[in-house]
Amino acid sequence: MQARPFDGAGLGLRRSLMGPLAELEPGEVDFLEVAPENWIGVGGRLGRAFGALAERQPVLLHGLSLDIGGFAPLDTGLLAKVRDFKRTHRCPIYTEHLSYCAADGHLYDLLPIPFTEEAVRHIAARVHQVQDLLGERIALENASYYAAPAQQMSEAEFIRAVLEESDCGLLLDVNNIYVNSINHRYDASEFLAALPGERAVCIHVAGHYVEAEDLRVDSHGAAVIDPVWDLLAEAYRLFGVLPTLVERDFNIPPLPVLLAEVARVRAIQREQLAGAHARAARMAGARA
Repeated sequence: MQARPFDGAGLGLRRSLMGPLAELEPGEVDFLEVAPENWIGVGGRLGRAFGALAERQPVLLHGLSLDIGGFAPLDTGLLAKVRDFKRTHRCPIYTEHLSYCAADGHLYDLLPIPFTEEAVRHIAARVHQVQDLLGERIALENASYYAAPAQQMSEAEFIRAVLEESDCGLLLDVNNIYVNSINHRYDASEFLAALPGERAVCIHVAGHYVEAEDLRVDSHGAAVIDPVWDLLAEAYRLFGVLPTLVERDFNIPPLPVLLAEVARVRAIQREQLAGAHARAARMAGARA
Protein backbone atom coordinates (compact mmCIF):
# COMPACT_ATOMS: atom_id res chain seq x y z
CA MET A 1 0.00 0.00 0.00
CA GLN A 2 1.48 3.34 -1.05
CA ALA A 3 2.52 5.76 1.69
CA ARG A 4 0.68 9.06 1.95
CA PRO A 5 2.37 12.35 1.07
CA PHE A 6 2.65 14.85 3.91
CA ASP A 7 3.23 18.57 4.16
CA GLY A 8 2.42 21.58 6.29
CA ALA A 9 2.31 21.58 10.11
CA GLY A 10 1.79 18.57 12.35
CA LEU A 11 1.47 17.52 15.97
CA GLY A 12 2.82 14.67 18.05
CA LEU A 13 0.01 12.26 18.95
CA ARG A 14 -0.31 11.41 22.63
CA ARG A 15 -3.06 9.23 24.07
CA SER A 16 -4.51 12.09 26.09
CA LEU A 17 -5.13 13.92 22.79
CA MET A 18 -6.98 11.05 21.07
CA GLY A 19 -10.48 12.31 21.86
CA PRO A 20 -9.92 16.00 21.08
CA LEU A 21 -8.06 15.21 17.85
CA ALA A 22 -10.91 12.98 16.65
CA GLU A 23 -13.26 15.96 16.90
CA LEU A 24 -11.12 18.34 14.85
CA GLU A 25 -12.24 19.61 11.50
CA PRO A 26 -10.17 18.24 8.59
CA GLY A 27 -7.10 20.37 7.91
CA GLU A 28 -6.62 21.82 11.41
CA VAL A 29 -3.58 19.53 11.73
CA ASP A 30 -1.87 18.39 8.53
CA PHE A 31 -0.22 15.25 9.94
CA LEU A 32 0.49 13.41 13.19
CA GLU A 33 3.54 11.61 14.55
CA VAL A 34 3.82 8.65 16.92
CA ALA A 35 6.45 6.37 18.38
CA PRO A 36 5.59 3.04 16.69
CA GLU A 37 6.68 1.10 19.79
CA ASN A 38 3.72 2.66 21.63
CA TRP A 39 1.14 1.56 19.06
CA ILE A 40 2.25 -1.70 17.45
CA GLY A 41 -0.07 -4.44 18.64
CA VAL A 42 -2.54 -2.06 20.31
CA GLY A 43 -6.09 -3.27 19.69
CA GLY A 44 -9.52 -2.66 21.11
CA ARG A 45 -10.95 0.83 21.47
CA LEU A 46 -7.54 2.56 21.31
CA GLY A 47 -6.49 0.59 18.27
CA ARG A 48 -9.71 1.48 16.46
CA ALA A 49 -9.36 5.14 17.42
CA PHE A 50 -5.80 5.22 16.13
CA GLY A 51 -6.85 3.57 12.88
CA ALA A 52 -9.56 6.19 12.40
CA LEU A 53 -7.07 9.03 12.92
CA ALA A 54 -4.63 7.40 10.51
CA GLU A 55 -7.38 7.31 7.89
CA ARG A 56 -7.93 11.05 8.27
CA GLN A 57 -4.33 12.29 7.96
CA PRO A 58 -0.80 10.98 7.48
CA VAL A 59 0.94 9.53 10.55
CA LEU A 60 4.74 9.70 10.72
CA LEU A 61 6.72 7.15 12.73
CA HIS A 62 9.45 8.41 15.07
CA GLY A 63 11.14 5.51 16.84
CA LEU A 64 12.58 5.42 20.34
CA SER A 65 14.39 2.10 20.68
CA LEU A 66 16.22 1.19 17.46
CA ASP A 67 19.58 1.85 19.17
CA ILE A 68 21.22 2.82 15.89
CA GLY A 69 24.52 3.71 17.58
CA GLY A 70 24.67 0.67 19.84
CA PHE A 71 26.57 -2.59 19.51
CA ALA A 72 23.88 -5.18 20.19
CA PRO A 73 22.41 -6.76 17.03
CA LEU A 74 19.61 -4.71 15.56
CA ASP A 75 16.15 -5.82 16.64
CA THR A 76 14.99 -7.19 13.29
CA GLY A 77 11.77 -8.41 14.89
CA LEU A 78 10.88 -4.86 15.85
CA LEU A 79 11.84 -3.60 12.41
CA ALA A 80 9.60 -6.16 10.74
CA LYS A 81 6.72 -4.98 12.92
CA VAL A 82 7.51 -1.36 12.09
CA ARG A 83 7.54 -2.21 8.38
CA ASP A 84 4.14 -3.95 8.60
CA PHE A 85 2.62 -1.20 10.77
CA LYS A 86 3.91 1.44 8.38
CA ARG A 87 2.38 -0.32 5.40
CA THR A 88 -0.94 -0.96 7.13
CA HIS A 89 -1.41 2.70 8.04
CA ARG A 90 0.34 4.11 4.95
CA CYS A 91 2.80 6.02 7.12
CA PRO A 92 5.03 8.26 4.97
CA ILE A 93 8.31 7.87 6.85
CA TYR A 94 10.14 6.17 9.71
CA THR A 95 12.71 8.23 11.60
CA GLU A 96 14.99 7.55 14.56
CA HIS A 97 17.45 9.34 16.84
CA LEU A 98 21.17 9.61 16.07
CA SER A 99 22.07 8.13 19.46
CA TYR A 100 22.22 4.86 21.34
CA CYS A 101 19.83 3.65 24.02
CA ALA A 102 20.83 0.11 25.05
CA ALA A 103 23.67 -1.75 26.76
CA ASP A 104 22.76 -5.24 27.95
CA GLY A 105 19.22 -3.96 28.21
CA HIS A 106 17.24 -0.85 27.34
CA LEU A 107 18.54 2.28 29.09
CA TYR A 108 15.40 4.41 28.61
CA ASP A 109 17.50 7.37 27.55
CA LEU A 110 19.04 8.65 24.33
CA LEU A 111 22.81 8.80 24.85
CA PRO A 112 25.50 10.52 22.75
CA ILE A 113 27.65 8.69 20.24
CA PRO A 114 31.37 9.60 20.05
CA PHE A 115 32.03 11.90 17.09
CA THR A 116 34.60 9.64 15.40
CA GLU A 117 35.20 8.11 11.98
CA GLU A 118 34.85 4.65 13.52
CA ALA A 119 31.40 5.58 14.83
CA VAL A 120 30.41 6.92 11.39
CA ARG A 121 31.26 3.59 9.75
CA HIS A 122 29.55 1.61 12.50
CA ILE A 123 26.30 3.59 12.27
CA ALA A 124 26.28 3.60 8.48
CA ALA A 125 26.49 -0.19 8.37
CA ARG A 126 23.55 -0.44 10.75
CA VAL A 127 21.49 2.12 8.82
CA HIS A 128 22.10 0.18 5.58
CA GLN A 129 20.84 -2.95 7.33
CA VAL A 130 17.70 -1.13 8.51
CA GLN A 131 17.03 0.35 5.08
CA ASP A 132 17.51 -3.00 3.38
CA LEU A 133 14.99 -4.62 5.72
CA LEU A 134 12.44 -1.82 5.37
CA GLY A 135 13.00 -1.42 1.64
CA GLU A 136 13.28 2.37 1.89
CA ARG A 137 15.30 5.22 3.34
CA ILE A 138 14.93 6.30 6.93
CA ALA A 139 15.86 9.65 8.46
CA LEU A 140 17.96 10.31 11.57
CA GLU A 141 17.36 13.16 14.00
CA ASN A 142 20.17 15.37 15.27
CA ALA A 143 20.08 14.65 18.99
CA SER A 144 20.47 16.74 22.11
CA TYR A 145 23.36 15.63 24.30
CA TYR A 146 25.08 16.67 27.51
CA ALA A 147 28.58 15.20 27.05
CA ALA A 148 30.83 14.70 24.02
CA PRO A 149 33.03 11.65 24.69
CA ALA A 150 36.02 10.92 22.42
CA GLN A 151 35.25 13.83 20.13
CA GLN A 152 37.43 13.75 16.99
CA MET A 153 35.23 15.91 14.75
CA SER A 154 32.60 18.56 15.26
CA GLU A 155 28.97 17.61 15.77
CA ALA A 156 27.98 19.07 12.39
CA GLU A 157 30.82 17.21 10.63
CA PHE A 158 29.76 13.99 12.36
CA ILE A 159 26.11 14.35 11.35
CA ARG A 160 27.02 15.12 7.74
CA ALA A 161 29.41 12.15 7.57
CA VAL A 162 26.83 9.74 9.02
CA LEU A 163 24.08 10.85 6.63
CA GLU A 164 26.33 10.74 3.57
CA GLU A 165 27.88 7.36 4.44
CA SER A 166 24.45 5.93 5.30
CA ASP A 167 22.64 7.60 2.39
CA CYS A 168 19.71 8.42 4.66
CA GLY A 169 17.65 11.52 5.39
CA LEU A 170 17.80 14.13 8.14
CA LEU A 171 15.06 14.84 10.64
CA LEU A 172 16.08 18.37 11.60
CA ASP A 173 15.28 19.26 15.21
CA VAL A 174 15.81 22.99 15.65
CA ASN A 175 15.13 22.88 19.40
CA ASN A 176 17.96 20.36 19.80
CA ILE A 177 20.27 22.74 17.94
CA TYR A 178 19.32 25.57 20.27
CA VAL A 179 19.69 23.42 23.41
CA ASN A 180 23.10 22.13 22.29
CA SER A 181 24.27 25.61 21.33
CA ILE A 182 23.71 26.78 24.91
CA ASN A 183 25.11 23.67 26.57
CA HIS A 184 28.18 23.38 24.33
CA ARG A 185 28.66 27.09 23.61
CA TYR A 186 28.46 27.30 19.85
CA ASP A 187 26.57 29.53 17.43
CA ALA A 188 23.23 27.93 16.51
CA SER A 189 22.98 29.71 13.15
CA GLU A 190 26.45 28.64 12.07
CA PHE A 191 25.71 25.07 13.11
CA LEU A 192 22.43 25.04 11.19
CA ALA A 193 24.13 26.31 8.03
CA ALA A 194 26.76 23.55 8.29
CA LEU A 195 24.18 20.75 8.18
CA PRO A 196 23.32 18.90 4.93
CA GLY A 197 19.98 20.59 4.43
CA GLU A 198 19.51 18.84 1.11
CA ARG A 199 18.88 15.65 3.11
CA ALA A 200 16.27 17.19 5.43
CA VAL A 201 12.84 15.60 5.08
CA CYS A 202 11.02 17.26 7.98
CA ILE A 203 11.57 19.43 11.05
CA HIS A 204 10.78 19.21 14.77
CA VAL A 205 10.15 22.15 17.09
CA ALA A 206 9.69 21.74 20.84
CA GLY A 207 10.15 23.37 24.21
CA HIS A 208 12.83 22.72 26.80
CA TYR A 209 13.63 23.27 30.48
CA VAL A 210 16.02 25.97 31.72
CA GLU A 211 18.10 24.26 34.39
CA ALA A 212 20.59 27.14 34.58
CA GLU A 213 21.75 30.05 32.48
CA ASP A 214 24.26 27.80 30.73
CA LEU A 215 22.27 24.54 30.85
CA ARG A 216 19.14 23.58 28.93
CA VAL A 217 17.36 20.22 29.18
CA ASP A 218 15.55 18.90 26.12
CA SER A 219 12.32 18.12 27.96
CA HIS A 220 9.57 18.53 25.33
CA GLY A 221 7.50 19.69 28.28
CA ALA A 222 7.11 23.42 27.63
CA ALA A 223 6.07 25.90 24.98
CA VAL A 224 8.41 26.68 22.09
CA ILE A 225 10.41 29.85 22.81
CA ASP A 226 11.11 32.74 20.44
CA PRO A 227 14.78 31.87 19.67
CA VAL A 228 13.65 28.41 18.51
CA TRP A 229 10.91 29.94 16.34
CA ASP A 230 13.57 32.23 14.87
CA LEU A 231 15.80 29.23 14.16
CA LEU A 232 12.88 27.51 12.42
CA ALA A 233 12.44 30.51 10.12
CA GLU A 234 16.17 30.47 9.43
CA ALA A 235 16.01 26.77 8.53
CA TYR A 236 13.26 27.54 6.02
CA ARG A 237 15.35 30.31 4.48
CA LEU A 238 18.33 27.98 4.13
CA PHE A 239 16.67 24.72 3.14
CA GLY A 240 13.15 25.59 1.99
CA VAL A 241 9.83 25.21 3.78
CA LEU A 242 9.67 21.63 5.07
CA PRO A 243 6.90 19.74 6.91
CA THR A 244 7.23 20.72 10.56
CA LEU A 245 5.96 19.03 13.71
CA VAL A 246 5.27 20.46 17.17
CA GLU A 247 6.43 18.01 19.89
CA ARG A 248 5.04 17.92 23.44
CA ASP A 249 5.67 14.80 25.51
CA PHE A 250 4.46 15.83 28.97
CA ASN A 251 2.87 18.81 30.74
CA ILE A 252 0.48 18.50 27.82
CA PRO A 253 -1.85 21.53 27.71
CA PRO A 254 -5.38 21.61 26.26
CA LEU A 255 -5.42 20.97 22.53
CA PRO A 256 -6.19 24.62 21.60
CA VAL A 257 -2.86 25.66 23.14
CA LEU A 258 -1.01 23.15 20.98
CA LEU A 259 -3.02 24.15 17.93
CA ALA A 260 -1.85 27.73 18.47
CA GLU A 261 1.75 26.49 18.09
CA VAL A 262 0.75 24.53 14.98
CA ALA A 263 -0.80 27.75 13.64
CA ARG A 264 2.43 29.61 14.36
CA VAL A 265 4.36 27.03 12.31
CA ARG A 266 1.95 27.65 9.44
CA ALA A 267 2.34 31.42 9.77
CA ILE A 268 6.13 31.16 9.57
CA GLN A 269 5.81 28.82 6.60
CA ARG A 270 3.53 31.28 4.79
CA GLU A 271 5.87 34.17 5.56
CA GLN A 272 8.90 32.30 4.25
CA LEU A 273 7.08 31.12 1.12
CA ALA A 274 5.94 34.67 0.39
CA GLY A 275 9.49 35.92 0.85
CA ALA A 276 10.85 33.21 -1.45
CA HIS A 277 8.31 34.10 -4.14
CA ALA A 278 9.15 37.80 -3.84
CA ARG A 279 12.87 37.09 -4.17
CA ALA A 280 12.24 34.89 -7.22
CA ALA A 281 10.15 37.64 -8.82
CA ARG A 282 12.89 40.23 -8.23
CA MET A 283 15.50 37.93 -9.74
CA ALA A 284 13.29 37.28 -12.78
CA GLY A 285 12.77 41.03 -13.21
CA ALA A 286 16.50 41.68 -12.97
CA ARG A 287 17.18 39.12 -15.72
CA ALA A 288 14.51 40.52 -18.04
